[in-house]
Amino acid sequence: MGGAEAQVIPLHGPGREKPEAVAAGQDLRENEDAPVVAFPGADQPAPAPEVLSDAARSALGFIRDRLTGDYTVDEFGFDAELTDAVFLPPLRALYKKWFRVDTHGVENLPLEGGALLVSNHSGTLPLDSLMTAVAVHDETGGRHLRGLGADLVFQVPLVGSFARKSGQTLACHADAERLLRQGELVGVWPEGFKGVGKPFSSRYKLQRFGRGGFVSAALSAGVPIIPVSVIGAEEIYPKLGDIKLLARMFGLPYFPVTPFFPLLGALGAIPLPTKWSIEFGEPIRTDQFEPEAVEDPMLVFQLTDQVRESIQQTLYQRLSQRKSVFRG
Repeated sequence: MGGAEAQVIPLHGPGREKPEAVAAGQDLRENEDAPVVAFPGADQPAPAPEVLSDAARSALGFIRDRLTGDYTVDEFGFDAELTDAVFLPPLRALYKKWFRVDTHGVENLPLEGGALLVSNHSGTLPLDSLMTAVAVHDETGGRHLRGLGADLVFQVPLVGSFARKSGQTLACHADAERLLRQGELVGVWPEGFKGVGKPFSSRYKLQRFGRGGFVSAALSAGVPIIPVSVIGAEEIYPKLGDIKLLARMFGLPYFPVTPFFPLLGALGAIPLPTKWSIEFGEPIRTDQFEPEAVEDPMLVFQLTDQVRESIQQTLYQRLSQRKSVFRG
């Protein structure tokens, strides 16, 4: 322009030499010493997925088994998986947080083999049997207490199904002996409704133990008898009276009147948060007797009385050490 000649400036003139790495056809990004800086907003590696907790894994496994039908129920209707996953957790919360149960003599619970646990019974509603089942399960590393229940338990809608699935069966000699021979821990409450429904004025006084059918079952199977003493259940629903007309209408052995029920309706059905203790006594052996001993009514009576006396004395001893109904 204006007669001036255009000048051509060489791209690689003096001072503009191409670096050797580039001249050699190498990429500077291949230099190990060169820092690599990610662009802002560049995709970052996805974090490793968190491992599922044992509780979540167990819950998923339970749901999978329920959907696929891959679970077992024994001849008595007991569903061990359902009991561990659904029934025991809320009972355990009641056991630990509400009643704050202390256990004693857990070394007397066998970790394998059959045994018959015989306990006092009280509380207007039989929560003592449920708390004893939690104690046995947790103190033995997962063994289930197979309770023997009255006919009425299995006749009540929903309650009967719950009882069967959680391991309970009818309180009859044949079922008890069969479970004991299979190496199960079997629970029996010989006072029955006479014990659980006795008035508050008779608390911690054992009622009649019946004819000793539980002793006969233990003798036949040759398993030990473990006396169980429960403190605290007597005060959860202090029974002051009984409305017999309503009891007959509903087909119940009694219709209780407590300081809060039926006056407060459903709120009156909340048990008082008493402090509990459960003691498992020293086992009474039966395997040293001859098989025909089960036919000896005098021996059966003596063993029955021995078990009852052991429970009663333990109750008195624990009560003498208790300072408060609610604090133990």
